Amino acid sequence: MLIPSREVPFVPLLQRFWGRLKQRSLKTFALLFAVGLSLSLAVSACSSSSPSNSTATAPNSSSSSQQSSVVRIGYQKYGTVNILKARKNLDERLKAQGVSVQWLLFPAGPQLLEAMNAGSIDFGHSGESPPIFAQAAGTPLIYAANEPPNPKGEAILVPKDSQIKDVAGLKGKTVAFNKGSNVHYLLVEALKQAGLQYSDIKPAFLPPADARAAFEQGKVDAWVIWDPFYTAAKRATGARVLKDGEGLVANREFYLATKTFAEQQPDRLKAILEEIQKVDDWAASRPTEVGKLLSPELGIDVPTLEEASKRRPYGVQPITNEVITYQQKVADTFYSLNVLPKQLKVSEVAQVTK
Repeated sequence: MLIPSREVPFVPLLQRFWGRLKQRSLKTFALLFAVGLSLSLAVSACSSSSPSNSTATAPNSSSSSQQSSVVRIGYQKYGTVNILKARKNLDERLKAQGVSVQWLLFPAGPQLLEAMNAGSIDFGHSGESPPIFAQAAGTPLIYAANEPPNPKGEAILVPKDSQIKDVAGLKGKTVAFNKGSNVHYLLVEALKQAGLQYSDIKPAFLPPADARAAFEQGKVDAWVIWDPFYTAAKRATGARVLKDGEGLVANREFYLATKTFAEQQPDRLKAILEEIQKVDDWAASRPTEVGKLLSPELGIDVPTLEEASKRRPYGVQPITNEVITYQQKVADTFYSLNVLPKQLKVSEVAQVTK
């Protein structure tokens, strides 16, 4: 679990949170890890016109964060945070304290963390790569918690009639993906396993909706994408899977906060993590209900969401040495490819829970 310093009240509050989680029965955790739901993704479809989905920038000062009666949460369409928004558990809990929640929609993790760097949000979530790039950009973030690995929640797709039979066949081909996202790292590792260099492919940096259009129009040869876009594309187009993340990447979902928010509003951060855990408990054995809940927001049919939701293991987990070591490997890999502008020490923003 990442902690910004040992002196702030964030530490004992979050330690008590993890203490209560550890006291849950083994039966509950068995259920959480037995039933799958896909990694949170970002769908860049049009957002609601209501103020809660606005991406307006809020003031970026310490005093503003300390005195604000609003918690600004960045989210992507799908995943636990999107379910939390739809079920309104957190809104109701904080409303009783005179605090409102402003939900800000982003097409993917990199864009969400750019907003965090600009001071527009207090809390958000992403896959494994975006916080690496955000740290390199100087974003004052902390890793607050993570979900279990979900390697099958992302994959490299090719059209059903493509002549490309394996990852080695991507040499010289144009591959679409969201730069700096979790699938960026999947692509790098898959190419390495196939004996190719990152420079052997032609990257097309596109957000999910644009990449889907390019993929269907034949403008790119392959597409690296996460669930439920991954499942939706397979079902709608018959796309073939060249390789998913199994045996290559962890594909964790991370919960991230600004350092200022963690230090000045530890009670609110604790409340967010507690409500996320409650949503995980609810969703773990209810893939159909999850699909019905999110289908109107995502514009994706319930069967597709139900299929995707069965993949993902649920459960809020603290940051561990294993997680930090893995994230350091991701950072070192991107730096070695000259994709990351400087070398990072992930432990500076991701410390283990004591």
